[in-house]
Amino acid sequence: MRNGDAVPTANGDAVRTALDAALAVLAPHTGNRDWDAPAGLLEWSCRDTAAHIAHDLLAYAGQLAARPRDRYLPLDLTVRPEADPAQVLTVVTAAGHLLATALDAAPPELRAYHHGPCDPLGFAAMGVAETLLHTHDITRGLGLPWQPPAEPCRFALDRLFPHAPREPDAHPAEVLLWCTGRGELNGRPRKSSWTWRAAMGEWPD
Repeated sequence: MRNGDAVPTANGDAVRTALDAALAVLAPHTGNRDWDAPAGLLEWSCRDTAAHIAHDLLAYAGQLAARPRDRYLPLDLTVRPEADPAQVLTVVTAAGHLLATALDAAPPELRAYHHGPCDPLGFAAMGVAETLLHTHDITRGLGLPWQPPAEPCRFALDRLFPHAPREPDAHPAEVLLWCTGRGELNGRPRKSSWTWRAAMGEWPD
């Protein structure tokens, strides 16, 4: 952990915090911005990127509930084409709260598949990262100035990017964005490829 912080608990609070931050910046602009515009550096539109957030949050909740060992559940979230941006955000809200509830109920020894055995803390960190990073992408596409909040960024960094550079003068969002190819960091060029580590350890007997 960084700066002597206590070990975070693997409940849904971090996901709720990230979700609240995303909705606070996006919900006021569902009717006055072009959600068909590309989301930052992505090829997806802002609307499709929001639907992707919902898809991933639901997928993580499903993994925690079913606890598969060999693959992701064979399901996909489909947001109907006629759903407007406000309705898409309601789907994001539902998926985020489903993940948070699943995390609240998950014992710390639970393991489920994410390219290996992943604990609840890993799924929480991935939910936070997916929410914050793609909200950042969407705000770039919508032309909204926004920086992801520090604490959930630090939470995601500590669990998913243990070897991230220690930059005392940098906001945790800047480090997270650099780790995921979304910006430069104190002279370090933008990453062209990256991955995070969620699977850890061995499967329990």
